[in-house]
Amino acid sequence: MQPPQSHKPGGQHAAQQAFDDSDWTEDIDPPVRPLTRQEAQALVAKHPSMSVWRILAWQAAVAVLVALVWGVLSQSPASAVSALYGGAVVVIPNALMARGIFGRGAGRSVGVLLVWELLKLGLSGAMLALSPVLLRPIDWAAMLVTLVLCLKVIGVVLLLGQGRAKKSV
Repeated sequence: MQPPQSHKPGGQHAAQQAFDDSDWTEDIDPPVRPLTRQEAQALVAKHPSMSVWRILAWQAAVAVLVALVWGVLSQSPASAVSALYGGAVVVIPNALMARGIFGRGAGRSVGVLLVWELLKLGLSGAMLALSPVLLRPIDWAAMLVTLVLCLKVIGVVLLLGQGRAKKSV
C-alpha cells in the first residue's frame, strides 16, 4: 500500500516542481556604511558597557547580605556559613572565568570562552559536590537560596544599568 501523493495544479508532483527562488534574490538589507567618529561616540554613550568586576562585586555583596539575614533569622551560624558558601559557589568560579577572559594577555576567541565556561561549570559542580564534606552541619536551603539569588544578580544589575543609561540620555 502506497501513501497518497499530493498533487499540485498542473498535474506535477510536489517533488518534481522547481524551487522558485525569485523572492530570495532581492536585496533586503540596506547597504552597510561605517560610522563617523561622532556617531560611534554617540552609540557608546547611549549603550555604556558594564564591568564584569562590578557584577562580581554585586554578587558578593548579595551573598554576604543574604548570609547575614539568613543567620539572624535562623539564629544558626551553620545557616550563615552555608549561605556564604552558596554565594562562593557562584562568585569564585565567575571570578576565575572573568580573570581568564578579561585578564592581561587573555585571548578572546570562542574557543577560549568555551574552555573557561567549562572550567567554571566544573569548579561550581566540584564545590557543590564537596559542600557536605566541607560544611558540617550544612543548611541546604540557605546554601541553595543564596546560590540562586547570586545567579539572579546578573540580570538585575544589567536591567538596572540599562534603565540608568536610558535616563541619562
